[in-house]
Amino acid sequence: MAIIKPFKAIRPTRDKVASVASRSYEEYPKKELEATLRYNPFSFLHIINPGFKFDKRVKGQERFTLVHNRYLEFLEDNVLMKDAKDSFYVYKVEKGAASCCGLFCATSTADYENDVIKKHENTLQKRETLFADYLDTVGFNAEPVLITYPNKESIAEIIQKETRQDPEYYFTTTDKVTHKLWVVSDKKTIQKLQVEFGNIDSIYIADGHHRSASSYLFAQNSKRQNPNHTGKEPYNFFMSYLIPESEIKIYEFNRMVKDLNGLSKEEFLIQVDAFFRIENRGDLLYKPLKKHHFSMYLDGEFYSLYLRKKIYTFDDSLSELDTQILFKTILEPILGIKDLRNDKRIQYGYGKYNVIRMKDEIDQGKFAVGFSLVPVTIEEIKAIADEGLVMPPKSTYIEPKLRSGITIYEF
Repeated sequence: MAIIKPFKAIRPTRDKVASVASRSYEEYPKKELEATLRYNPFSFLHIINPGFKFDKRVKGQERFTLVHNRYLEFLEDNVLMKDAKDSFYVYKVEKGAASCCGLFCATSTADYENDVIKKHENTLQKRETLFADYLDTVGFNAEPVLITYPNKESIAEIIQKETRQDPEYYFTTTDKVTHKLWVVSDKKTIQKLQVEFGNIDSIYIADGHHRSASSYLFAQNSKRQNPNHTGKEPYNFFMSYLIPESEIKIYEFNRMVKDLNGLSKEEFLIQVDAFFRIENRGDLLYKPLKKHHFSMYLDGEFYSLYLRKKIYTFDDSLSELDTQILFKTILEPILGIKDLRNDKRIQYGYGKYNVIRMKDEIDQGKFAVGFSLVPVTIEEIKAIADEGLVMPPKSTYIEPKLRSGITIYEF
């Protein structure tokens, strides 16, 4: 059973929320980041980029301490406030015809440990430790883990009832995304939601594996340091955004490799032919349309690759995954890419027009060959998580990408 818990969020005042909410730090181009910090004093970026105040680049423990200080200043200046009641927060984002609606809540590190909260990606211990130290110093979490759960009509009805009321927040950001938030503090409604999620056996991390792993490590460290530990302390939970499976959007990452590992074009194609039926599509832009089909761009031409299923062995959910198939048939044995996370010969791209961008990069000589895949499905993610397996890096680009600073979970 999945445990979800209401919490007293630290959040922006209604008149400042549009100015406070920020995208993930890594998503900002350098010029946009500098302009936001210079001209928007309320942006949450000032908290996570505390060195800007001193015109100094800071890192490590010094940065963590300054993040905490900027956070306190936002509280002292009444940019942020703390809710009086434990609440859930229904949050809806809309862009054009697309929308998703989910629930900010606190999820249990015990559920993470016991595999009620299921994972499909590996994490790096160095990053886990770094972020656990960050949480210990700053005392809050502003970036929720994105978790998905099976579509459930009873939960949908409760959330729909809440969204019929006027929202606490209603604003549109410069990327034309509309944001709405409802505060759910009614005890009966909270209990209903807890009961409904308690009847769900497993929920699945869609995005935020390092954040959840670090939160678990932080909880374990805090438990060891607290002789009066009860299991109910705030550090035993981490902030998550829960949405139904049907509202997750999954996109593919393309793969681009800088060279052919010493092979000529002809030698490379002959080796690929061992696993795939190859068709030359010429300069016609080609994207695969179904599982186990791939697009390859090489030397100014697109190729369709159809997996020879009598040659390739399927023995678990991971072996069925297209990113794993590409790794095991071409990237590792032919191109010599053994470490998908750290090998500098391979790079990844995503986005609506990424096949065109991939073509341009290869035509410019930055890469020798590129591969396009169909997106992974939620069913594949769940199957791999249920079997305790791990996807190759950059298998999925998942939306929604959530803003920081709309709700903050304090330890």
